[in-house]
Amino acid sequence: MPYTLPVFRTRAVMYENLLQAVTNLGSASILVVGDFMLDVYVYGDAVRISPEAPVPVLNIAQTEYRCGGAGSVAANLAAFGAKAYCLGIIGDDPDSDILKSKLSEAGADVAGLFKAPNRPTISKQRLIGLAQHLHRQQLIRMDRECTEPLAEELNDGILQAYRDRLATADIVCLQDHNKGLLSSSLCRQMVQLAGQADTKVLIDPSSTSDYSAYAGATVITPNRKESSGAVGFEVTDSETAAKAAEVLLRKLRLEAVVITLDKQGAYLRTGEISRMIPTRPRNVYDVTGAGDMVLATLAATLAAGCDYETAVQLSNIAGGIEVGKFGTATVSVEEMVEEIVEQHRGKADKVCSIDSLLGELARARKQNKTIVFTNGCFDILHRGHVEYLQFCRRAGDVVVVGLNSDDSVRTIKGPERPVNNQHDRAIVLAALEAVDYVTIFDERTPQSLIEQVRPDVLVKGEDWTEKGVVGREFVESYGGRVALAPLVKGKSSTATIETMKSLEAES
Repeated sequence: MPYTLPVFRTRAVMYENLLQAVTNLGSASILVVGDFMLDVYVYGDAVRISPEAPVPVLNIAQTEYRCGGAGSVAANLAAFGAKAYCLGIIGDDPDSDILKSKLSEAGADVAGLFKAPNRPTISKQRLIGLAQHLHRQQLIRMDRECTEPLAEELNDGILQAYRDRLATADIVCLQDHNKGLLSSSLCRQMVQLAGQADTKVLIDPSSTSDYSAYAGATVITPNRKESSGAVGFEVTDSETAAKAAEVLLRKLRLEAVVITLDKQGAYLRTGEISRMIPTRPRNVYDVTGAGDMVLATLAATLAAGCDYETAVQLSNIAGGIEVGKFGTATVSVEEMVEEIVEQHRGKADKVCSIDSLLGELARARKQNKTIVFTNGCFDILHRGHVEYLQFCRRAGDVVVVGLNSDDSVRTIKGPERPVNNQHDRAIVLAALEAVDYVTIFDERTPQSLIEQVRPDVLVKGEDWTEKGVVGREFVESYGGRVALAPLVKGKSSTATIETMKSLEAES
């Protein structure tokens, strides 16, 4: 009988296990078979409506090419350090040259991409409008593809290449987008050959109600919609996911089923484990390529010897990072390490020395994150402080608060301040979701600290308009900017203290 794995591992042990797993992925040889695609992103400013029709006019500014479909899986594997061997069909057209070039740049082996003269390279061209030169919005997608079954000669060539590569593969990934390559017959043969070679086969299935071609595989990774279609009932929560996973595991004779449930995480079912593995809630920017990322992460981690639970946890992390990016995108080992550290970091870890802070910010900058800095005494926290810090959060990705030390506050406010000592004030600030780091400084002004942090955005209250913002000239000298936050009228630490004194006097 399957059992629900008890949650007995401490947070610290899980943290160490995940870090160890992701930093020891190695360089497994992984055979990627499926529908290789070219994702094309055409960016332009959408500044007016056409006089010919009620549609936006796009002034083209940039065209970007990325690997899609099975190509996204291969590129993700290469980013993890694996040796990805591509096996699939491309057209005899300019898009095929671009796709092969992008895959080679990513580090994948493209020797197994067969050119089919009568089929185009599958491409998905997206027109992206930029509102105010910044906010991206997909306007339309145009697909170019042929989904007819392969000619017999081409099918035989693919199967023979599969046999040749299988001998050196640690794991096989089948990425099925139902574009004509992975027919039921070819898929069955590939699964059977891998079984004979004792090689794991991981499959990201297509949207079909018939999964019989995947029988005998090691793992399948359907999403919510795909699993619903395959089992004949809606998968909406952990209970229905458990039921669907049980049906698929038994019916297809699989080793594991991983049903991805977007913001809820993923449901893992093996012969011994049946449980929901949650993911960290986050703002989703674009779900394109999320399934590719999950498949690639599972392949890389299982090839490195991870157990299924750890592999799914890491696939949740990688998928979460990917959906925070625009379009199909790879995720590096370094990004996963940063995410694991971020998830583990508690409130006390947010309070750090300047040396530790600079190391954290260096890693954030490698991920092109916008650093926001503000400073203050934050003596008695009130609504005005909360809204001010939320303003800081909206201004960028990483919010750093420079906190005046007790000595600094006394110099500025007088001998009766602060009411709360610097350690208490720092911990209270760290408890706020809007704050990422707190560092304490002794000087009267934060000029020296600002010069060390080098923020992209320097935030102060709008009451500093006339007084002059300390650090403005320095920040603007390298292209940073100053943002002035609106204040909540009648809310300040001084006003709160005076009210308390007045109440005490009355009593």
